Amino acid sequence: MQIDRPNVSLIAGVDEVGRGPLVGDVVTAAVILDPTKPIAGLADSKKLTDKKRQALAIEIKEKALCYAYGRCSPTEIDELNILHATMLAMSRAVEALSTQPEFVFIDGNRLPKLTMPAQAVVKGDSLVAEISAASILAKVARDDEMLELDKRHPEYGFAGHKGYPTKAHFAALEQYGAIDEHRKSFKPVQRVLAQVNGEG
Repeated sequence: MQIDRPNVSLIAGVDEVGRGPLVGDVVTAAVILDPTKPIAGLADSKKLTDKKRQALAIEIKEKALCYAYGRCSPTEIDELNILHATMLAMSRAVEALSTQPEFVFIDGNRLPKLTMPAQAVVKGDSLVAEISAASILAKVARDDEMLELDKRHPEYGFAGHKGYPTKAHFAALEQYGAIDEHRKSFKPVQRVLAQVNGEG
């Protein structure tokens, strides 16, 4: 699939990581690449090994014209719902860029509120280099946060499942209950909290 790129020089790509997990922030990144400093191997972060993602993240940070992160906390996710929180986090990432883009490519089929023209691209993390770069930065940042959370709460196994709804995560939730970083509005967490509180 060919993506029509606008005839402007400052194009940002935006992607998110962490819509599905039961714990932690939804993390987004925005990246404006430098056309004079190409980066080989950019792809959807989910299709790369952890080692390759880490290496590419370092290269992106070194070569990009600018990059920034946006996020929404579990509290904001619970208040807004995950879709609206993701859109807000994307807007925050673009606003945080030190150089504002003339155009923005967004991964997915919805556009957040932005002050410049933008286009949503389904599977954009495989089709648009800027979105691929953003997906890598967001994935590495969120995974690092899960490793930190794992150090504080090793009994949940966050280093392994990264907060996603796995059997191991469900088992830990049932055994230990929810921590502050859990998204209380997500049904699996609600179920466990109800059981713990004797409502289930």
